[in-house]
Amino acid sequence: MADDERIEQLNRMGRGLLPGLIGIEITSLEHGLARGRLAIRPEHLALNNYLHAATVIALADTCCGYGCMASLPEGRTSFTTIELKSNFIGTARDGAIVSEARLVHGGRTTQLWDATVKDEASGKTIALFRCTQLTL
Repeated sequence: MADDERIEQLNRMGRGLLPGLIGIEITSLEHGLARGRLAIRPEHLALNNYLHAATVIALADTCCGYGCMASLPEGRTSFTTIELKSNFIGTARDGAIVSEARLVHGGRTTQLWDATVKDEASGKTIALFRCTQLTL
C-alpha cells in the first residue's frame, strides 16, 4: 500500500474514535516517523482560554501510536501505551498545532517515542512528549 493510501486509511479509521472526534489528521507516516496536525477549535481550550493540556497530549500520543503501528517488529500486530510524560513550555489559542513523533528505541517488545508539538504558524514549541509502547 502506498504511503498516501496508508495515511488516508488511518485517518479514515480514526473517524468516530478520539483522533477523529477532536480533529487529528496524520500528514506523514513512515517507519520511525509520524507527523500530524490539529486545527484548534474552541472546544480544545481549557477554562482559561488556553489550549487544554489533554488536547496537546492527544495529538502527540496519536502521532506516536500511528508511528508505532507503522514500525511494528515482525510478528507483532498491535501495541499499547504503557507510560507517557509531557512537558509543556508554551501554548496556543487559535490556528493549528503540529506534532512530529520519532522512534528513539525499537526493541523486540517495546518502543520508545519522542514527539514535539509546535504552533504551526510560529514554529514555537508547545510541548515535549515521550512515551513507551508495548508491542503485542
